[in-house]
Amino acid sequence: MSDHPHLLIVDDDREIRSLLRQYLEREGYRVTTVADAAQMRQALQHNRIDLIVLDLMLPGEDGLSACRALRTDSQLPLIILSARGEDIDRIVGLEIGADDYLPKPFNPRELLVRIRAVLRRSAHASPEPDPRAVRALCFGEWRLDTTRRTLTGAAGEVNLSGAEYRLLAVLLSAGNRVVTRAQLAELLRGREPDPFDRSIDVRVSRLRQILGDDARAPRIIKTVYGKGYVIGVPVQSE
Repeated sequence: MSDHPHLLIVDDDREIRSLLRQYLEREGYRVTTVADAAQMRQALQHNRIDLIVLDLMLPGEDGLSACRALRTDSQLPLIILSARGEDIDRIVGLEIGADDYLPKPFNPRELLVRIRAVLRRSAHASPEPDPRAVRALCFGEWRLDTTRRTLTGAAGEVNLSGAEYRLLAVLLSAGNRVVTRAQLAELLRGREPDPFDRSIDVRVSRLRQILGDDARAPRIIKTVYGKGYVIGVPVQSE
């Protein structure tokens, strides 16, 4: 990533695009703005983008569909915006791989803080294992490659979003130690969790689905009630 990260703003509201471009450029970012998902893909083909800010309410292909398609082959940092502000939109957005979610209307300063936090996690990846020291983490029938950031099981390779990879890597690196929800929120999102924020639980639920871990009696990612989560199977480093 360069000293001046390149942001892609995807929003069909011309005024919001203009406002965010001016504000974020004053803060030292390079900014490209587009109005829909098709233009987003074109911009990604012709630019090295460091983070996407994606509105859900887009003409034609909506933001959730665009996010889902993006996550099939990319872990590019992604923040979702939505005027609807409903919990179901937020949950679905996080489930399909958004790194953060901000309801409209919002203060540009808050978006800036979230952009900085997501870019910082992406650039430094401090919660994750050092790929120079640990090439892979093996657990049960699964192998998490820390260099390629891929998860492989008996049926082959599984696509993980950036947030899913980081969460799994943090839990696996902790071994048999419990990682609290507060610790996970701080490591993954760069701030203290809201007591009503269920984003960590949503991501854990998504990981359990990927791993085939029964939510009613999980074997791999266990819930320690009142504390957090712990890996319930042996973890070996390669």
